[in-house]
Amino acid sequence: MPGTDNALLRPEVWRAPDGSVGRLVTVKPGMCGHNSLFVGQVGDWTWETVSEVCGTDAFNAVDDRGRPTYLSFYYFRVRSGGRLHPGGLTFGDRIETTSRVFGFGSESVLTLHRIRRVPPGAEPEPGQGLEPDEFFAARQPDCLYVQNFNRWVTRSHAGSNEGLISSAPADFRHAHLPRLPAAHSPRAAYGAARAHGTFHDPADPEWEELVAADEVEYPIDITRDINGVGLLYFASYFSIIDGAMLKMWRNQGRTGRRFLDRTVLDHQLCYLGNADADSVLRIRLRSWRRRDDPAEERWNAVVEDAASDRRLAVCTLHVRLEGSNAAAQ
Repeated sequence: MPGTDNALLRPEVWRAPDGSVGRLVTVKPGMCGHNSLFVGQVGDWTWETVSEVCGTDAFNAVDDRGRPTYLSFYYFRVRSGGRLHPGGLTFGDRIETTSRVFGFGSESVLTLHRIRRVPPGAEPEPGQGLEPDEFFAARQPDCLYVQNFNRWVTRSHAGSNEGLISSAPADFRHAHLPRLPAAHSPRAAYGAARAHGTFHDPADPEWEELVAADEVEYPIDITRDINGVGLLYFASYFSIIDGAMLKMWRNQGRTGRRFLDRTVLDHQLCYLGNADADSVLRIRLRSWRRRDDPAEERWNAVVEDAASDRRLAVCTLHVRLEGSNAAAQ
C-alpha cells in the first residue's frame, strides 16, 4: 500500500547478551484497551519466551506420559513505572519489550517483562537486557513491568478442570536459567495473599477502609471465558474481576467514565484453581483509600466457586483516580 511502511506491521525479535528476548512490535487492536487483551498478549510473550530459551514448545507440550501439559499462570503482576500503564497503550504505538526467564526448578519458571513505548523516529535498544533489580527497585518511569510465575500442569482426570496436577514437559530445560535473588522471590507475596485473601495489609494505618464488603456472582460465559483447550482462560480472570470491581464502583454512585480514567499502578493476581465451563463464580470485594491522598485506592477481590466455596484467585489493585477531586462523580 502506498505510503505504508509494512515493516512497522511485522514484529522484530532478537536475543540480548543476558539471554533476554527482545521484541519491537506495533500495538494492534487485539492487544490493548480497557479489557483483558493486553494481559493476554503478555501471556503469549511469556509462552514464546519460555519456548525460545527452554527448548520446549509451550504451545504443544506433553509430559513423559504423552499427556498435554500447560504452562499455567500462578502469579501475574503488572507494575507501572509511573508514566506508562496498561490503559495508556493504544492503536499504532510502537513498543519494545524485553523478556527474561528465571529458573524455579523442574516444574516452574518466572518471567519478567519490561515494556517501553518507542517515540516516533527513535530507535530500539536491542542490546539492553533486564536485571531483576530494575523491576523491584529501580523501575524506569516511562516503562511498564510485568512479572509472571508459571507452573506446568495437566489434568488429573479427563473432562474436569478441578484438581490440576504438576507435570512438566519431557524436554523442558531449566538448569541453565539464571536464579532470581531470594529477596525478589514472589513466594512470600502470593503465599500471604493465599493465606489472608489479599495482597494488601488491612491493618496498615496509612489506608482507611472504603468498602467493607461487596459481592458479585458471575456465571462463566462459555462464549468468552473458555480457551481452546477447555480451561478457564487466565486472562478471563482479569476481565471477570474488573467487571465485578466496576459493579462495586457503581454501587458507590460513581460513573463508568471515571472508572475508565483510572490509572492502575500495581495489579497482583494469584491463581489458585481453575473452573469448569458450567461453574458460577462468587467474587468477594473490598477497597481502601489512602488517608493522606484520597486519589489513591486499593481494590481487592477473592474469587470462589459458588457451589463448592473453593477459592480460585486473589487479586489486589493499586489505582490512582484521575481528576483534581477524587471524590467527584
